[in-house]
Amino acid sequence: MRFKKITFQNTEGHDLSGRIDFPLVGKPKAFVLFAHCFTCSKNLKSVDHISQAFTQIGMAVLRFDFTGLGQSKGDFADTNFTSNLSDLKEAYDFLEKDYEAPQIIVGHSLGGAAVLHVSGQLPAVKAVATVGAPSTPTHVSHLLESGKNELEEKGEAEINIGGRPFKMKKQFLDDLAENEKKGIIKNLKKALLVLHSPQDSTVGIESAQEIFLEAMHPKSFISLDGADHLLLKEDDARYVGTVIAGWASRYIDESKSEDAPEGEVWTRVGSKGYTTEITAGRHHLIADEPPSVGGDDLGPTPYGYLLSGLGACTAMTLRMYADYKKIPLEEVKVKLTHDKIHKVDGENSEDSKGKIDQIKRLVSLKGDLTPEQRKRLIEIADRCPVHKTLEGKPEILTEEVD
Repeated sequence: MRFKKITFQNTEGHDLSGRIDFPLVGKPKAFVLFAHCFTCSKNLKSVDHISQAFTQIGMAVLRFDFTGLGQSKGDFADTNFTSNLSDLKEAYDFLEKDYEAPQIIVGHSLGGAAVLHVSGQLPAVKAVATVGAPSTPTHVSHLLESGKNELEEKGEAEINIGGRPFKMKKQFLDDLAENEKKGIIKNLKKALLVLHSPQDSTVGIESAQEIFLEAMHPKSFISLDGADHLLLKEDDARYVGTVIAGWASRYIDESKSEDAPEGEVWTRVGSKGYTTEITAGRHHLIADEPPSVGGDDLGPTPYGYLLSGLGACTAMTLRMYADYKKIPLEEVKVKLTHDKIHKVDGENSEDSKGKIDQIKRLVSLKGDLTPEQRKRLIEIADRCPVHKTLEGKPEILTEEVD
């Protein structure tokens, strides 16, 4: 992903660390604000996958560390649910001032409870999504059981959460109780998507039910069957991102977005792996390699796209010709394969220099066609523009740009 590191200040004057993930090219269709889970950070791997799903369809995502977590300044012990809400508002204001107010807000776990509480105060937000969120902020108090007595007696304690020690103060518990407000979800007045796993052992599925039942339409629910609370499996995180991004697309205003110029294609690969982002006009695609060669198989291979281009061009060309000539062609199917064969029949050399590329194209024509019409259509297949380009040995000019 193309990204930019940013900082903004909270109401206490502490610098909060964040990053904005941008689509490969052009102005974003919309901005998304993401709130991470309790004691997590913006750099959780699952957040990477969710953000990438948004950037792949042309949206930008701001994710940041709440006060005292990750790379953000401040003391976590002095924070509470109220301060998290304040941090979210400051993140919204930062986007509105420096970029564009977010139209979508997503919250994971306690971050989900936070976005439910704060979204009504964010006018530009049109769609809200929660992942594994508790129906009320006090639900998180069960994570503090190991030090609850000490918190009550001494006012502070060191509590182990997810294998990491955190210094907490009693005011955190008190603040959770004070934010147990009724009617927040019912009066949201935003489109809502609730995602939750039935196997979530941290926040039970009953929380999702409570959120969904209290919310007014439009509302939707997606069951993340088999997923854990933190979405540690890459497939689960990518699925969540893809679902939210697709759902939110119908609620955003794309009037200010910018697409790559027609005929211009951009590609980008990051520092690890072969997963490659592709932007062609207003369309966002993914290319990859299979696991057998070290890829993640998240999209077609480059040769897969090459064959797809030839196959699509062949089918379109036959469709156009049949329409022009009034030929009753009902359907065209094209199957393509690519291989390397020896230049000379019977040659046994394995030297790549002794081989040439061969593309086999099998064309299936459906319709009440005469033998002459079928013969003519197969001849026309060789005249598709992509076919001519491939056979014409096009000149490819490569140069480095800034």
